[in-house]
Amino acid sequence: MGNTWFGLCACVDQASIGVVERWGRFEKVAPPGLHFFNPFGGEVLAGVLSTRIQSLEVRIETKTKDNVFVQLICSIQYRVVKMNADDAFYELQNPREQIQAYVFDVVRAIVPRMTLDELFEQKGEVAKAVLEELEKVMGAYGYSIEHILMVDIIPDSSVRRAMNEINAAQRLQLASVYKGEAEKVLLVKRAEAEAEAKYLGGVGVAKQRQAITDGLRENILNFSHKVEGTSSKEVMDLIMITQYFDTIKDLGNSSNNTTVFIPHGPGHVRDIGDQIRSGLMEAASAKIDGATN
Repeated sequence: MGNTWFGLCACVDQASIGVVERWGRFEKVAPPGLHFFNPFGGEVLAGVLSTRIQSLEVRIETKTKDNVFVQLICSIQYRVVKMNADDAFYELQNPREQIQAYVFDVVRAIVPRMTLDELFEQKGEVAKAVLEELEKVMGAYGYSIEHILMVDIIPDSSVRRAMNEINAAQRLQLASVYKGEAEKVLLVKRAEAEAEAKYLGGVGVAKQRQAITDGLRENILNFSHKVEGTSSKEVMDLIMITQYFDTIKDLGNSSNNTTVFIPHGPGHVRDIGDQIRSGLMEAASAKIDGATN
């Protein structure tokens, strides 16, 4: 609702303050409400000021210490001080332009002493400096500076692209480090798994051979006891011949098409048996010598 007045009376709205003059000279301030004036005595309502908080957005373009052009968006919230409404009414023709001029002056004095990174980190310090300066200046004109907000800092578009590329490169580098560490762990684990598999395979082969040896030993002893007049050598030869023919049979039944050339004949079987016996005797001899030492 607007303020209304008619020659003899006037109504000042809430959150407003009226300025009363007598013969062109300031007389008093009129608080919200209905007021009567004596026009024959030169009394008149000269004007009305709003005491609400007002907001002014200021855009400042300046350069940082590292020669980067930036645009700062600053929001100033101010209001008229009721007790000093006459100063606000008479001293300043355009308070918004006055505030804007002081903001330009302070920001362009502080920002060139900062790098771009420092400006982003210390934008609150810039706002504080602007607030202190405006409070000293505008207070004398009947205005109170309530808040100053540094809303945004906008570097030049080419600088923004460069900053994004640097950020992306750093993240890619970090991702490469993590990827390398993951591959390293994978290789180590794979090597450990292969070593464990080979160890277990070796244990399995050793146990298999031990079982074969034990079985052959038992067969030789049983055959020697049940068939009189046979020696251990004859029994071993018989077992070797049996194993030889089993091997030939397995090779013939194999589904693979690999061709294997092996010597065949009783003499070759005897030679294989002699080699095995010789190896067993050498192993037994080495074991006895080790126990003696």
